Amino acid sequence: MPPVRVLVVDDSVVVRKLLSEALASSPEIQLAGTASSGAIALAKIPQINPDVITLDIEMPGLNGIETLTEIRKLYPKLPVIMFSTLTEQGAAITLEALSLGASDYLTKPTNSASLADAMVQVRSDLTAKILTLAGRVRSTVPLQLATAANRAPHSSEIEILAIGTSTGGPNALAEVIPQLPENFRVPTVIVQHMPPLFTRLLAERLDSQSQLSVHEAEAGTPLEPGHVWIAPGDYHMTVARRGVKTVLALNQDPPENSCRPAVDPLFRSVARAYGPHVLAVVMTGMGSDGARGAAYIREGGGAILVQDEHSSVVWGMPGAVLQSAGADKICSLSEISQEILRRVSSSRTKAAILSSRM
Repeated sequence: MPPVRVLVVDDSVVVRKLLSEALASSPEIQLAGTASSGAIALAKIPQINPDVITLDIEMPGLNGIETLTEIRKLYPKLPVIMFSTLTEQGAAITLEALSLGASDYLTKPTNSASLADAMVQVRSDLTAKILTLAGRVRSTVPLQLATAANRAPHSSEIEILAIGTSTGGPNALAEVIPQLPENFRVPTVIVQHMPPLFTRLLAERLDSQSQLSVHEAEAGTPLEPGHVWIAPGDYHMTVARRGVKTVLALNQDPPENSCRPAVDPLFRSVARAYGPHVLAVVMTGMGSDGARGAAYIREGGGAILVQDEHSSVVWGMPGAVLQSAGADKICSLSEISQEILRRVSSSRTKAAILSSRM
């Protein structure tokens, strides 16, 4: 199989050299070319036919957003990874880029990082993203698991919605959360793999689009219906019973699945706190985070939905959950919000009927 051809677009000579050297270390990746501006990149694409593009956000002339817009017009399916700074402005522009069709993003190493550390970080993170988006990392989910749910219908009343997602997640959340009504009867907790700043701005963005109130999580906050909490970057988020209330907790325990926040700690905690009264949803994302936690939810009697492969940017996380724990239903992205509403409403109706018979 030929190597994945990558076009690196950045106005900084230092960054272009750093990325070129990092990518050269992988035999599965070939540096097809570099470009110092958006205009040069657009001219080079038909000449070198890259499989993936890395695109800087802040460039003179055509900036990253403008270049991305033109790429999406001409090459709607060409994977584009945005390179952003770990600043508030960089985070805001990155979220805008993702909403405009960027496939993924990577934050540039901070000024405090040594060149050697920067090389290690870029090599591990960027090469994994490139190979996944180019289709070189495939799901190993057995066909029988991918095509059938393996359990009896869920009958317990749903008391919490827990969502895990990563690559492609901001757009998936923007599709699902705004479709939930203001009177949604259960609290919602979300882990989206993102660094600090990014998670707060994601919460603010979703809050402006949604009927529900969306917040970046704060420790000690009681869970209430009609509210959504997103785990803050660099903190695991869990839930815990405190008397008659359930509250949010944050910690900086070691990363799990190379992630902090990670989905697994959240899923384990909701399984402990709510038992069979959990509805978990795992959407698009690279890796396998959420698979072990979903198994806890399944063992506790909770329900699990996963996004289907076709509508996922990357089917790593949903596929891993399906392999590890199975699912009550496999949904396209456009079906997820309605399936959530149907299951929450149905569980309340069943609970009321059972209560009236007692």
